[in-house]
Amino acid sequence: MKQINLGKSSQNIPAIAVGCMRIGNMSTESAAKLIQTALDEGVNYFDHADIYGGGACEEVFGQAVQALNVKREELFIQSKCAIVPGVMYDFSKEHILKSADESLKRLGTEYLDALLLHRPDALMEPEEVAEAFDELEKSGKVRHFGVSNHTPLQMALLKKCVRQPLCVNQMQFGLAHTGMVQSGIEANMTTPGAIDRDGGVLDYCRLQDITIQAWAPFQYGAFEGLFLGNEKYEKLNQKLAELEVKYQVSSTTLAVAWILRHPANMQVLAGTTKPERLREICRAADVLLTREDWYGLYLSAGNILP
Repeated sequence: MKQINLGKSSQNIPAIAVGCMRIGNMSTESAAKLIQTALDEGVNYFDHADIYGGGACEEVFGQAVQALNVKREELFIQSKCAIVPGVMYDFSKEHILKSADESLKRLGTEYLDALLLHRPDALMEPEEVAEAFDELEKSGKVRHFGVSNHTPLQMALLKKCVRQPLCVNQMQFGLAHTGMVQSGIEANMTTPGAIDRDGGVLDYCRLQDITIQAWAPFQYGAFEGLFLGNEKYEKLNQKLAELEVKYQVSSTTLAVAWILRHPANMQVLAGTTKPERLREICRAADVLLTREDWYGLYLSAGNILP
């Protein structure tokens, strides 16, 4: 499995991570099979959030790891906090500390390898976040910190007080959600794609050595559906089918390889619960698309080159 650096740290992580948002209804046996498949593929990075399944996803994962008898140091476990579903986002010190403790209990572990702030809190006080991060680090409960769905200025505001490096920023990215590169390609144009919706987050993260974790890589919209096999993306699926022959891998593999081809060294979050599909996704780490094929997929997804 291709390895990349976690932000500025010397920590090596796999280019693919397992997103655990959908494992809450899985049996311990099925979850253990998914985890073992990931480990067999060289993927030891697992992404959680306190709200996934109302906490059930972390509980199932903890039980499955225990059943597998996997050593804790062989796993990289990440969770996220700050969303109070349907109510608010909460970056208060009290909420961050409470959420971290509850995640640790559900996961059955003494520490998180990484903790991310899930969605930007408009009432954020960076001083409080800094106090929470310091306490979590000093207690050994969290080793790395990051954010999710944050703009460059939001990260810069956090860094005004937070002394730990922000190693990660999770952003939606994939062939049907190309805004992070689209606004750059269409710079100085009056086209819809020229609108900068994220503050230039891709370039900022590259400049600051922050790892972008690409979530929902097969989705169009937010969670409207998959583009693979979807008639709304006929040209894209035709191009993927054409490249399947050239690269001798599936469209699923190619869609992930397209993300990994970008020089930002992103990590792709694979949210599947099916072991065989996870293997397909992992194969992308061994596929290097040519520049022409990368742009060919980009254009077939409905984008333009001015």
